[in-house]
Amino acid sequence: MDKGLIRSLSRGFARTNKRRPVEAATGHVPEPAVCDTCGAVFAARLWRYDRTITDALLARARWMRCPACVQTAQGVGFGRIVIRGGYALAHEDAIRRRVANVAARAAHTQPERRISVIDRHHDVLEVITTSQKLAHRIVHELKKLYRGRASYAWSDDGTLFATWERER
Repeated sequence: MDKGLIRSLSRGFARTNKRRPVEAATGHVPEPAVCDTCGAVFAARLWRYDRTITDALLARARWMRCPACVQTAQGVGFGRIVIRGGYALAHEDAIRRRVANVAARAAHTQPERRISVIDRHHDVLEVITTSQKLAHRIVHELKKLYRGRASYAWSDDGTLFATWERER
């Protein structure tokens, strides 16, 4: 036997008690569940849009609001982005469009990744996202497209504080 096969056999049937931050914050959701706001379906511990909805699924599904809809309604989330600098102020419309495009691409396959709030406070654009991965992806895409400087700070409670800045 080679080492890869031995390692895969020793890891087989391992259980994990790790939960996603959203699941830890909202608690256990019974399966199947359907969001009455956005139409996402919860099955196999994941919220998805592309699940096939049959009459049998609808008959036994529990109707509720998904965590992303709850967070969006409350204006809270697991990711916070601060966008600042002269370049960001001069190109605010393009940056807002890019943020919206990245969020739409992420929400296509993972509906729990959405933007909760986009606000402008004085010279700073602040974006609150429902997941830390979406916040990381947005800052990464801004840095890739417009260059600039990005920084990330993860906290113990599963939230991400990210900043992106570029001067003229």
